[in-house]
Amino acid sequence: MFLGKVVGTLVSTRKEESLNGLKFLVVRRLTIENEMDSSYAVAADAVGAGVGEVVMVASGSSARQTVLTDKRPCDAVIMAIVDTWEVDGREVYRKE
Repeated sequence: MFLGKVVGTLVSTRKEESLNGLKFLVVRRLTIENEMDSSYAVAADAVGAGVGEVVMVASGSSARQTVLTDKRPCDAVIMAIVDTWEVDGREVYRKE
C-alpha cells in the first residue's frame, strides 16, 4: 500500500473488455512527510476519489481484492480517501 495524491485522470476507449466501467486516475506517490515523490501510478478508483484528494492505494494482487476489481487485470486500486494522517503524533495532513 502507499499514499498518494490524485493528479489527473486517464481515459481509454479501447481496453480489455473486463475493464469497461472502471474509472482510472493518475496518482503521484507521497512521502511519509506528505511531500510529492517523483513516481506515479495509474489506479482504478473503487471509492469515488477526485483530482486533488489524498488516497490510499493497494497494488499487486491486493488490488484485485475489492468488489469493483475482483477478477479484473488491475495492478493498483484506490481503496480509501484519506481524512487525516499522523506521523509520530504529529498531524501531517487533514482533508479540507
